Amino acid sequence: MSLKIARSALAAFALAVSPVAVASILPAPVEAQTFSALRQAIAEASSSDESLAAFYRAQDFQPIWTSSEAVERRSALIAALEQADIHGLPTSRYDIDALRTAFAEATNPRARGLADVMATRLFLRYAQDVHSGFLDPDSIIEDIFQDLPRQDPLELLTAFMDANPHAFMASLPPQDPAYARLLRMKLHLEDLATRGGYGPTVQAGSLAPGDRGPAVVALRNRLIAMGYLERSITAEYDARLQAAVVEFQIDNGITPDGVAGGATIRAVNRSVEDHWNDVVLHMERQRWLNDGQVHERLIFVNLADFHTRVIDNGETTFVTRSVIGARDRQTPEFSDQMEHMVINPSWYVPRSIAMRSYIPNILAGGGTYMQLLANGRVVNPASVDMSQYSVSSFPFDLRQPPGPRNALGTVKFMFPNRHAIYLHDTPEQHLMDREVRAYSSGCIRLADPHEFAYHLLERQTDDPVGLFQRILNTGQETQVDLETYIPVHLTYWTAWVDDEGGLNFRDDIYGRNARLGQAIRAMGVVMPDRAS
Repeated sequence: MSLKIARSALAAFALAVSPVAVASILPAPVEAQTFSALRQAIAEASSSDESLAAFYRAQDFQPIWTSSEAVERRSALIAALEQADIHGLPTSRYDIDALRTAFAEATNPRARGLADVMATRLFLRYAQDVHSGFLDPDSIIEDIFQDLPRQDPLELLTAFMDANPHAFMASLPPQDPAYARLLRMKLHLEDLATRGGYGPTVQAGSLAPGDRGPAVVALRNRLIAMGYLERSITAEYDARLQAAVVEFQIDNGITPDGVAGGATIRAVNRSVEDHWNDVVLHMERQRWLNDGQVHERLIFVNLADFHTRVIDNGETTFVTRSVIGARDRQTPEFSDQMEHMVINPSWYVPRSIAMRSYIPNILAGGGTYMQLLANGRVVNPASVDMSQYSVSSFPFDLRQPPGPRNALGTVKFMFPNRHAIYLHDTPEQHLMDREVRAYSSGCIRLADPHEFAYHLLERQTDDPVGLFQRILNTGQETQVDLETYIPVHLTYWTAWVDDEGGLNFRDDIYGRNARLGQAIRAMGVVMPDRAS
């Protein structure tokens, strides 16, 4: 056996055992060895990256991985890279075999320097990926404007050097309980796949209480495998199966009528692999919000779920149904801070909406309850010769004053942003009764705007209801500032695990997650074992 092969074998063995054994990957240092060649190699290898070069310069170009004192660092890095697939990361981005070889062949100062910089590059790539995601979402979906919480490489390396290596690596993924629940579900689905998955699919268009036969048995067995039903031998769609169907429908955003109609059958026939793909995708989505801060309060709008929530110290304290942008006027994804609300708001109609929905009627001589504005001043439509204008040349802005017909209802909630998106009341409350609620021009309409306002104001007044109602009754447009700005996340989650451990799914109404999932799989992130 050659020395090179022996070293490779030793490296593989060392990585499979204790952290101390990892030290044996590297040749023992020679006490009298000069570090000039080592430093030169590190300087050359890190020179193409400004952050790397600055970091090693501050370290006097000393190695941080390949010294005899760096056993724990090497062990922590190797262990993290070996377990990258647990977090649904693309393992091809972290060439652990090349790193092992570089460590094993670090028999001279230059090789040690190159190995050290390679390890640092892999550390930074893994750390950024597991912390804030490996996709570049806005290059895949044009309506995602999420600023990823990327860490400064120099600060990241400096913090690592001052920390316990294993503890530091464990701190990189999102610490939110929602991420931990997704991770546990991912592992559960992988285990379930090795045991046959959910079983045969349901071969029926629909099933109802009282039905019997093989399709009912398949429905029963799949719900048992998914955890909705205790084991049973009945072939009848009985009360217990009906209750399980209701619970499944709730978790899948389907009207919970206890009848397994087409939507329910399609949802229950989804494979373990489909579920796994969604869970992994949403682990990635969680990383996009991993800013490392503990938010006492935040507002969370899940577009795919058509709901808006207030979350206080990790607990949901308020939830209301919402209407989101229509498929051809999709609500973007981004984060901002809510600063104030406006009670009795005016609606200054965005130009695109005005051209599409209002100006043609005005030019045709139709009546309008809009005010025409020229340089902020109200213009009497009767004094204007509309025949001289087209839709594109129409020179007036449109304003809808406060009142019962106002499109924003009685209150709007503002987090000023470049997308002109905000939350607001609506006179079209009947839309809140629909299962799919995608009807707006992009803004978020709330089913319970007054209760939402009370909830936000209760932290800055002893009488939030009285304060709100007094202003509302004046009929005057009034801005009420929030004493503390509240983070707002407009997200698009079609999968999550709730506090009770239930796996929830929603339809991909905008088709965004289909494209993101395709991008993830193209990077080699696929389920280890596939089953139906």
